[in-house]
Amino acid sequence: MKQLIILISFLYLLSCSSKQSNPFDLVISNVNLIDGTGAPIQHSVSIGIFEGKIIAIEPELQTDGFNHIDGTDKFLIPGLFDCHVHTGDFERDFPRFVHYGVTSVFVTGGSLCTNEYYASMRKQGNQDSIPAPLVFHTSQHFTMEGRHPSKTYSSSNWRNGESIFYLTDTLQIERLVHDVAQYPIVGIKLTIEDGPSPPFVERIPQKFIEKTVKEASKYDLEVFAHVSDNTELEMAIKGGAQNLVHFTGVNIEPQDGPQMELLQEFIQRDPYWVTTLMIDKSFLYPLYPEWFESESMLRSYQESVNDLDSSLVDRARRYVQTLMDEYGLSDDSLEAFMLPQVEDIQFLNMMGFKMVLGTDTGNDFNFPGYSLHEEMQLLNMGGLEPLDIIKMGTLNAAKMMNAQDSLGSIEIGKLANLILLDKNP
Repeated sequence: MKQLIILISFLYLLSCSSKQSNPFDLVISNVNLIDGTGAPIQHSVSIGIFEGKIIAIEPELQTDGFNHIDGTDKFLIPGLFDCHVHTGDFERDFPRFVHYGVTSVFVTGGSLCTNEYYASMRKQGNQDSIPAPLVFHTSQHFTMEGRHPSKTYSSSNWRNGESIFYLTDTLQIERLVHDVAQYPIVGIKLTIEDGPSPPFVERIPQKFIEKTVKEASKYDLEVFAHVSDNTELEMAIKGGAQNLVHFTGVNIEPQDGPQMELLQEFIQRDPYWVTTLMIDKSFLYPLYPEWFESESMLRSYQESVNDLDSSLVDRARRYVQTLMDEYGLSDDSLEAFMLPQVEDIQFLNMMGFKMVLGTDTGNDFNFPGYSLHEEMQLLNMGGLEPLDIIKMGTLNAAKMMNAQDSLGSIEIGKLANLILLDKNP
């Protein structure tokens, strides 16, 4: 288990090699604490750590004789989660996540995600020699042949029974759920949607959703439904799905009516809903090459600018126009795309839905680690409070992973999975 991660301007890996007579292996003193629970900042706090766990949070702790970090004018937050990740090269991508303070990821399937590939990612996440996040994941995609994602993102890597499961009848679902339940999955990834862009494919039948939820419950597993519009939202809720791994494409109507009745029904399940606003921003990236010039973007990501040939820009412009028509937008500015969606997320957050940060990293122009910062900025641009956004990327995410006893907030007894920042986030 990864014991301690602290990022300032680079990574410090701190061993727990102090003598047993010492009460602390490490003390972080006089730091501004943002604990991840949504509570206000606690100023001038000291954190005592022993054997990789937080054992003291006090106004002041003795530092003589212990490993010590002076936290004066710095800010301590929990390690961040990205709860919608795909990666075709985790050995390349995992250090990038850690560079940006993402210490846990939730991998929601992919064309390479066989049981062996998942095991390799978990192994990488559970060692301390190479920077890597802790890895949580769903089952492979439950979908149908000729549907999303294998049709919309065609690849020879999609192999039925290994990296994807093509459903043909409800009896098959019982066996498949039994098989995947033998692995350390968080839940079942069920792909309902008809595809991100025309030509659309058929959606999964409603009875398949209901059967998957029923079978998953036998193993205390929840279903993480992949939806991208209001029709699929309704199908997921009526089918009994407990969580949603996309928000982009859904349009919330904040008034009394059938949708509000559905949302009231849904919230009784205590669901989690992953944001994924970066999907739309990633579509816009080729039209705004100046975004690549950000000083905070890793140099290795700036190589993407070299891919911006005219054909890619033209393709992006056509696709963005399709989205503009679908959303009823008059321009392709970032604000036009994002503000209505952030307003909806704010509404859901105020309703009591547990919103969780996720980016859909792995798609073009959606960058490991960096894009989680973009996701947070988009939410803040629309008016969400920073403390609420941080909670979405820490405690809410840990609860969705059933890892809240060890991760997600800075509290006594939890793992010292921490990020030390030079500036107030």
